[in-house]
Amino acid sequence: MKCPYCKHTESKVIDSRSTVDGESIRRRRVCLHCGKRFTTYETVETSSLMVIKKDGSRQQFDRDKLMRGIVKACEKRPVTTAQMDSLLADIEQKLYGRLENEVSSETIGEMVLERLVHIDEVAYIRFASVYRDFQDVHSFMEELMRMKHIDSKTAE
Repeated sequence: MKCPYCKHTESKVIDSRSTVDGESIRRRRVCLHCGKRFTTYETVETSSLMVIKKDGSRQQFDRDKLMRGIVKACEKRPVTTAQMDSLLADIEQKLYGRLENEVSSETIGEMVLERLVHIDEVAYIRFASVYRDFQDVHSFMEELMRMKHIDSKTAE
């Protein structure tokens, strides 16, 4: 592991502990060259998951890209980083738990919307407007009606 300060390749682990979600191990290290401390995270390497885009092309699943979309939808909203992380972790767990190595971008978008509608309605509409590519006010109103229908189902 390279030291982020001096780029020396030798360090010593001084503390290891599991993260709160149990999905990775946090390691505190000290560089044997400059003596500075830094933190690394060890996670399980997952198999490759391919996303089938609307145009039929395929891309490798990019967790950071999905998180950027969620963050953008939740911008200036009362949604915590922990809520966004939890949403993303839940979706990732479901995606990697499937038997298939390919998933459509539509499936991923619907998974985000299913969770986002219960977290923040404005963030839901923002994400839906990009994901569903609203072209006019009519499309926007249809989505609002769909959201209202979802809310009435969960209230029952």
